[in-house]
Amino acid sequence: MATIYAVGVGPGDPELLTRKAERILRQADVILAPISRPGEASVALDTVRKFLDERRQEIILHQFPMTSDRTRLIPAWQEAAALIAARVAAGQDVAFITIGDPLLYSTFIYLLRIFRETCPQIAIEIIPGISSINTAAAAAGVTLAEAEERIAIIPATAGMDKVVEALVTYDTVVLLKVKPLFGELLEVLGRMGRGQSSVFVERVGSPRQKVLTGLAEMAGHNPDYLSLMIVKQPGSCL
Repeated sequence: MATIYAVGVGPGDPELLTRKAERILRQADVILAPISRPGEASVALDTVRKFLDERRQEIILHQFPMTSDRTRLIPAWQEAAALIAARVAAGQDVAFITIGDPLLYSTFIYLLRIFRETCPQIAIEIIPGISSINTAAAAAGVTLAEAEERIAIIPATAGMDKVVEALVTYDTVVLLKVKPLFGELLEVLGRMGRGQSSVFVERVGSPRQKVLTGLAEMAGHNPDYLSLMIVKQPGSCL
């Protein structure tokens, strides 16, 4: 029976793709890559294109709107699930590729729920990927946690109250989706004395990678969507 593979392709560096992910991508009949708007390039597809045979494999770009409006998102998820299920019913292995890891803030999570509810007979295999969090820590040379330290991962879009709560409670806080609230985040970090224990990483693993340490370097920067921040307790070495 054909299989759906959710393949984490890492943060954007083809050399950070796992050997298993490469093997699955080379053998799959169909590759589906998510995009947020028509005509947009897919970071996931660009990352793995060298491993694909586009003469043999079907490459599909499917739009998932960049919005929190579920009236727009749910039809996109259902359409993608139906498209994938149809290929599987025809005996084709389908690889859904996603940057980072398929089970960490990934679009595939929503498709997985649909498949489990509507097509439980379909075989699904999840191939983990190296997350931008691990890669950013490596690029910046920052430890994420040691000994009994606690770490929190939170999207900045959860709101400043949640961000402040995490900063007070945890030894290390990784902030995702920082672009929409970047100015507010810098203000909060400065007010809480975290200016020198914060690092900003953008487009990690790509030629456009940027690492900024401390508020002075971050001030005035216009962040890319694919960016995050790692914030340590005051006095921590970065």
